[in-house]
Amino acid sequence: MRVFDYVKAPERLLTPEIVQMTGSIHEHKGRQELFLEANADELKTLLEVALIQSTGASNRIEGIFTSDKRLEDLVRQKAEPRNRSEQEIAGYREVLATIHESYEYIAVRPNVILQLHRDLYSYSQSSVGGSYKNSDNIIAETDAEGNQKARFTPVPAFRTSETMEELCAKFMDAWNAEKIDKLILIPMFILDFLCIHPFNDGNGRMSRLLTLLLFYKAGYIVGKYISMEMLIEKTKETYYEALQESSDGWHDGVNNYAPFVKYYLGIMLKAYNEFENRVEHLKYRLSKPERIQAVFEQKIGRITKKEIMELCPDISKVTVERTLTALVKSGYIAKVGAGPSTGYVRI
Repeated sequence: MRVFDYVKAPERLLTPEIVQMTGSIHEHKGRQELFLEANADELKTLLEVALIQSTGASNRIEGIFTSDKRLEDLVRQKAEPRNRSEQEIAGYREVLATIHESYEYIAVRPNVILQLHRDLYSYSQSSVGGSYKNSDNIIAETDAEGNQKARFTPVPAFRTSETMEELCAKFMDAWNAEKIDKLILIPMFILDFLCIHPFNDGNGRMSRLLTLLLFYKAGYIVGKYISMEMLIEKTKETYYEALQESSDGWHDGVNNYAPFVKYYLGIMLKAYNEFENRVEHLKYRLSKPERIQAVFEQKIGRITKKEIMELCPDISKVTVERTLTALVKSGYIAKVGAGPSTGYVRI
């Protein structure tokens, strides 16, 4: 059985690059409370939007889709799911809400992970929720010709339960010892979880929910206000490359966690930078058109309407369109391209 090393393996990850990244995140965390206290009311909108974005993005990564309107209604509990995809979206919403509200009281133990997985399928007719896989699975990739081949073979079904017990026990020992930076421990745990691949279905979504849970428990709650799942969705090719590189040699205990750790640290840094940027705009009471204009002041090159709406998620599509029209008329920006490829550049 795979031996989980959360003592010596993390020490080998303390490269200058990773140390610099963790140091930057610690600085962001140090400013976190100041931003939260100064903008408590305004942050409610960011929280609501992040819930919708996170639920949609994490499911889309797994090929689970619905319309934007249905997604919003499902997350806001204004609608009941109509099909299997919407059932799984509603289940994700439930688990995400539980983590947001009760992360301090959720222990990282096998039985708790099983309960969260059960809730992930609480709206589904499927019987997979809350049970480990009952048959061996593989992680496959499809080549350019459409042929599938095994990229990674996870832990066999008959060893899943004992491996999960060992994983959680060793991880919590390291967590409670507080000798290793939790920013390094968390991605290591998530990689090991994905290599075990304990469920018949839902492993990817569970990994992202557990990531948020652990970061929250470690005091890094930026994921409440900036959708880390959306950031992962935008960079999913890099995500899968890091996962593949770090899982190579996993069964023999010779894998290199560094690519996966660096990927997640990069996502965390991006989330904090976006969070502080949005809160700064709220703090200075900029109007919505002024905030849209500020996007052009801070970004270089072509920007699309969709990107603006992602950067300013609390601003309606109508307001974004009106502001863009006004900025074009004033000569501040120019419209480039047409149709779906339409963008805007600062003049």
